[in-house]
Amino acid sequence: MLIVMSPTATESEVDAVIARLVEKGFDVHRSTGAERTVLGAVGHIQNSDPRFFEDLPGVSEVVRISEPYKLAGRTFQPRDSVISVRGVPVGGDEVVVMAGPCTIETRDQMFESAKAVAKAGARILRGGAFKPRTSPYSYQGMGIDGWKLLREAGDAFGLATVSEVMDASQIEDALPYVDLLQVGARNMQNFTFLKELGKIRRPVLLKRGLSATIEEWLLSAEYVMAGGNRDVILCERGIRTFERYTRNTLDISAIPVVEKLSHLPVVADPSHGTGHREQVAPMALAAAAAGADGLLIEVHPDPDHALCDGPQSLLPAQFERLMDALRIVAPAVGKRI
Repeated sequence: MLIVMSPTATESEVDAVIARLVEKGFDVHRSTGAERTVLGAVGHIQNSDPRFFEDLPGVSEVVRISEPYKLAGRTFQPRDSVISVRGVPVGGDEVVVMAGPCTIETRDQMFESAKAVAKAGARILRGGAFKPRTSPYSYQGMGIDGWKLLREAGDAFGLATVSEVMDASQIEDALPYVDLLQVGARNMQNFTFLKELGKIRRPVLLKRGLSATIEEWLLSAEYVMAGGNRDVILCERGIRTFERYTRNTLDISAIPVVEKLSHLPVVADPSHGTGHREQVAPMALAAAAAGADGLLIEVHPDPDHALCDGPQSLLPAQFERLMDALRIVAPAVGKRI
């Protein structure tokens, strides 16, 4: 529920309401604006009759919230969240581009990729060190050595870093190297893992599951936020449908829907969403036009010989042309690159 305090409510009256909420078993999230204080009470508590709080001194209004995602929704926080990833703001008026190879292979490959994407205007360097592959015989990544190369390349070209973390045991190892911890589609409903991510203070990129509804996606974000970590960025990466001409079906319509329901930034991954190089740029432009706060693009200096997902990776020259096109599209929706 949401408890709106009167503009004249004293600090002691606010504290008394908080104490009553805690006594009833709620987690309390306070938001103090220019005119009044709003208290968000989160918890599935049977004894949550609004009358317990309506008559407390200083209370102006008690509002029940119907949607199950309290922290990710706009009721508690109507304004858009802007999340800082090593100083790069995601969720403002800039379409933040995160680019780099799907898989970190060698130092030369990583540095060549970082140089190319930085020159074209990307702000965050992506690269996979641990790869969750459908087949156990596929390349599984370099591990921590890959993260070290990612960090080194990012620092060399002034880029923040994003990489996937597979489970809770990898979180501490990732922190020195990864600025944005990616939760892959297969882990979107790994709730034990999400709870652990809620205990740290590092931004999380939460990819939508292969068959997840938008509500399930937002509830997964709620798991991280309920643990105390409010820095969640949502990533639409395509869902599994009956279509076979694309690797997945990139759900562009999810972007404006999520932006209406949630204050969290939402980015799109057209590389995984389509699986084909020639489809990446059109869908990236479409996502930007739909209002995406960022894009996750795979770029490889030699995609035909990539160890993973080469067919969906752009060449540096193709990525540069995409960035030029984005600089034309983004202003049409009030954003910039």
